[in-house]
Amino acid sequence: MRLLSLLIVLVFVALGVLLGALNADLVTYDFAFARLTLPKGAAWLAALLIGWLLGGLTAWWGMRWRQREKARGRDSRPAANRP
Repeated sequence: MRLLSLLIVLVFVALGVLLGALNADLVTYDFAFARLTLPKGAAWLAALLIGWLLGGLTAWWGMRWRQREKARGRDSRPAANRP
């Protein structure tokens, strides 16, 4: 199982390197107060990282909110949907 996980990670690393090499063109982002120039691969990686972090934060916040509501004795889900 460990070998399979390592192989999967290596495949994704190789694909990331290939993606970065094929998209080495520079992209300029204008934020009205600053201008940022990055390679496309770095921009894609930054977008992926930001999306991953925001998704994780949203999932964590939702679980925390649900646990707090459950601790207060108010489950916001209908009785038919409760486990």
